[in-house]
Amino acid sequence: MLNSKKQFTYNYGGKEVTIETGRLAKQADGSVLVSCEGTQVLVTVCSATELKDGQDFFPLLVEYTEKFYSAGKFLGGFMKREGRPTVGETLNARLIDRPLRPMFPEGYMFDTVVSCTVISYSENGDPEVLAGIGASAALTISDIPFYGPIASCKVGRIGGKLVLNPSHSQWAESDLEIAVSASEDAILMVEGEAKIVPESEVLEAIFFGHDEIKGFVKFLKEVQAEVGVAKREYIPATPNKKLMETITERFSSKARVCLAIDDKMKRQKAVKLLEKDVAADMSASFADYQLEEGSSFSKYANKGVDELLYNLLRSDLLDHEKRIAGRKLNEVREIETEVDILATPHGSSLFTRGETQVMATVTLGGSSGEQMADRILGTSYDKFYLHYNFPPYSVGEARGVRGVGRREMGHGNLAERALKAVFPHGEFPYTARVVCEVLESNGSSSMGSVCSGSMALMDAGVPITAPVAGIAMGLVSDGDRYKILTDILGDEDHLGDMDFKVAGTSEGITAIQMDIKITGLTREIIENAIKQAQEGRLHILEQMAKTISTRRMNYKKGVPIMKSMMIAQDKIGALIGPGGKNIKKIQELFAITIEIDDTGLTKFVGADSEIVDSAMELVKLQLTGPEVGATYTATVASIKDYGAFVDIAEGVSGLVHVSELADERVKDANDYVNVDDKIKVKVLEIDRMGRVKLSAKAVEPLKRKDGQAPAPKAEKTEE
Repeated sequence: MLNSKKQFTYNYGGKEVTIETGRLAKQADGSVLVSCEGTQVLVTVCSATELKDGQDFFPLLVEYTEKFYSAGKFLGGFMKREGRPTVGETLNARLIDRPLRPMFPEGYMFDTVVSCTVISYSENGDPEVLAGIGASAALTISDIPFYGPIASCKVGRIGGKLVLNPSHSQWAESDLEIAVSASEDAILMVEGEAKIVPESEVLEAIFFGHDEIKGFVKFLKEVQAEVGVAKREYIPATPNKKLMETITERFSSKARVCLAIDDKMKRQKAVKLLEKDVAADMSASFADYQLEEGSSFSKYANKGVDELLYNLLRSDLLDHEKRIAGRKLNEVREIETEVDILATPHGSSLFTRGETQVMATVTLGGSSGEQMADRILGTSYDKFYLHYNFPPYSVGEARGVRGVGRREMGHGNLAERALKAVFPHGEFPYTARVVCEVLESNGSSSMGSVCSGSMALMDAGVPITAPVAGIAMGLVSDGDRYKILTDILGDEDHLGDMDFKVAGTSEGITAIQMDIKITGLTREIIENAIKQAQEGRLHILEQMAKTISTRRMNYKKGVPIMKSMMIAQDKIGALIGPGGKNIKKIQELFAITIEIDDTGLTKFVGADSEIVDSAMELVKLQLTGPEVGATYTATVASIKDYGAFVDIAEGVSGLVHVSELADERVKDANDYVNVDDKIKVKVLEIDRMGRVKLSAKAVEPLKRKDGQAPAPKAEKTEE
């Protein structure tokens, strides 16, 4: 049958969501078209049936693509064809990827691709949410092994009321935006931002989203029951129990010595030496490990040591509350902070927490520095943004930088969201770019970027509403017991079950992100993690305040001077001039930048305050004309028999009649002025034709150039 279309509809937060299958992309392992309020997203999934030789990780790829035809739009710029993913597309692909990963069977390493394509867009239907729903639905009805279904949603709060999946225009009214992915029983992923919202209210939003998700998961199970196919047979590799028993028996004591080393690089070297010892022992007595002669002993040793450390770390934590190097569960590593560390940048800072170190810089400027984003949602311009760089040397790796990866985009976006809530968007005239350079990394460089970025903004004189700090929480759980870890190390992240990042001020949360490696978290764990994170965040804020706690009151040398004035909207064209001729001339004359928006707000950006003032005065003169009674410095433009024409400003001229040059009688204006002379003049009158009558003698009478006595005044004779 060419078309075996079936549709299923569910009311999700007051909007009808339709899942269609059996009509489009039928050769994929799973394919659905998810529709809501005019937005439609095609989601397909394919998973290889043969394993690549040597494959030792799960190669899951999630693609999210916004087709501009979906909104009836052309792409901006020279290229008119969709190419590499935008930052927004990449971030949403990560958002879909993260909750899916823990739902595949352990050891599943077949190439798997989830492709989400927005093919119709309306602002009332959120394509990002529909893509997440569609990914779960396509996997659920396919034959690919998957422990779903799961579902996703976004939660906003408008007028104090929680709203599920708001329309695009409604987000401007919301004081929080939380994305949640979950199964019927547990939460899998959380990410979002808030405008300094207390922990209890953020938790309420998360749980509200999960309650709505539960109903959608039940709906997907009904879809699966009707159109789903049997899952393909997947038999995970039988673990070599003898290998781990032997490694545990012979090398546990040496592994504990490694876990007791505080210094990351020394600990890594010790682990490498342990792996070599294990590989050598395997080679000498391979039968004891249930291996064959000639096996890849180094590979088995690496995996075996990793699992040994995994088991020891988790048992130490659950049984004895003992962390790497003996740190307490709720203990934050030692913190050092500095500001004003660089000479030229407009603001700079250095934040060091244990072996994680981030340097942040701030650049301030005009609207030419704004970040443009061209998406199907519309074109936007951000006057605050943050870039995060994670060079290989930060973890001691000998390799070059090869562009910005998905991880860097995700970490930078999280840090940007954390700081955006305190940035003074309305009253602050500058565009601000924050760049966070990770110099060392051993646990949560993104939260280090939040702290460093906050201090750099204050160092630059940006009037943020409050300092912001961030912290990463970890988790170890055996299903019955769990321990939450404050300020996790890289190894605790690698060997643990959760990476839960929370950023905010002393009053509330500004950004949150949670990733897990298990199949979900209970509400109790999330509540306790957020509470413990709050304690850690307040401690970090206290440490930061010892260096800087509020903005500098003066900008540093090199920060552009920016002043503004309002002009009438019907005068905008006059300021710009034909083909932009007038505004270009003013900018060149004063070496400044002039920025005008549709409301008539005009910003003048330059290096010198007096020059900026002069430019503003010129614009005022051009648009409103000179004031009667005011005095100006004018330039002689031409000389006539009856007086001199002078320029008060570019495009603003007037006449100084010979009778207004000096106190004495003036026969020839050339005796008093030359072209290009500067003279002071007073505005006497502006007639109904707009002609300006000026006087020099009303300010300071001019003298003859040749120094001769002035011509005598004509005397009246009697007949």
